[in-house]
Amino acid sequence: MEILKNIERSTVVTLKDMVPYGEKEVVSRTLSMTDGAGVTLFAFDAGEGISTHAAGGDALVQVLEGTGEFTIDGVPHLVKEGESIVMPVGIPHAVHAPERIKMLLTVVFPAGGPLK
Repeated sequence: MEILKNIERSTVVTLKDMVPYGEKEVVSRTLSMTDGAGVTLFAFDAGEGISTHAAGGDALVQVLEGTGEFTIDGVPHLVKEGESIVMPVGIPHAVHAPERIKMLLTVVFPAGGPLK
């Protein structure tokens, strides 16, 4: 069974180079999706975002390039390249890109998989 996909094995990679920017869009590349976790790369063009929603697991964001605004439970947080933030399970959050941003999102689900 292949747990990781869309990524070379036994090869040094630069994650931010694995997902391109798209004009006026959000581009994603799934690296893994299992009952226990999901790992996805994202590239947001300036001005783009993801509207308010809640995740079925704790979501760890690692900003790989640029600066993003992550609103968690109504509180905005600016997260810069090299920084991380956790968006807790079940808490409403949104993402906005005031400038181009690339990020790695790792969602860790509770036992039994994503909450419905």
